[in-house]
Amino acid sequence: MTSRHILLLGPLLLLLGAAYLVPFLGVMQWSVTLPEPGLGQYRTALTDPLVLGVIWRTLRICALVTVLSVAAAYVMTLVWVRGGPVARLVVELCILIPFWISVLTRAFGWLALLSNKGLVNGWLQTLGIISEPLTLVRNEFGVVLGMVHFLIPFAVFPLASSMRAVDERVLMAARGMGASRARIFWQIFVPMTKSGILGAVLLVFVFALGFFVTPAILGGGRSVMVAELIYLRIFQSPDWGLGAAISVILMIAVGALLALMLRQTKGAAR
Repeated sequence: MTSRHILLLGPLLLLLGAAYLVPFLGVMQWSVTLPEPGLGQYRTALTDPLVLGVIWRTLRICALVTVLSVAAAYVMTLVWVRGGPVARLVVELCILIPFWISVLTRAFGWLALLSNKGLVNGWLQTLGIISEPLTLVRNEFGVVLGMVHFLIPFAVFPLASSMRAVDERVLMAARGMGASRARIFWQIFVPMTKSGILGAVLLVFVFALGFFVTPAILGGGRSVMVAELIYLRIFQSPDWGLGAAISVILMIAVGALLALMLRQTKGAAR
């Protein structure tokens, strides 16, 4: 990188530092000074049963959301990259339209659909399939569904990049040697898109770790995740030191995952 590039990037780096680094340093200071100096809040965050329960719930939900999102995105991307013109257009609309709708609007939309008096329960009761409304929100099911709906488009793009890089000559050679479509897909195509799958997994998991609005609305306080716990500790307890310590732990975890994703991307490029 030349000195000219550094000069051009200087204002942007200063802005990012002022907007993100300075507040984060303040949060780190809170974590070791409130309510008293020391690492007591970190010990509490790593030993308190309530905090550990929220952390494990967050990891479990994020893992499930990641698997479902990447699996659904893989199917959609396969149709988008290798399907016919009409199928490609439909999938493209399904990918792009969610980006135009805010996460808050989508969460309230799912709440209207899945609540006890929502459209889904109303239709099922009208058809006589159920007699009592199903509990589809204010639990982990609603949280997972809302998060998967939001994160599928983000998983599509790394998958699309890897699928478009697949060498068609390899697939044609496999067909010429008599391999079935299923064998070509599972033993050749999927391994050749491994970098896209790993990129999508890491991207979705990192996004899911910091989710706040969707779990807060669709979980109804019964499926609290880490981001919501931080909000509760800082704005409602108030227990700023513990909330700051959990924030720092979450930031370190996200940074480690991003470093892993960057390393994987460089490895795939080589």
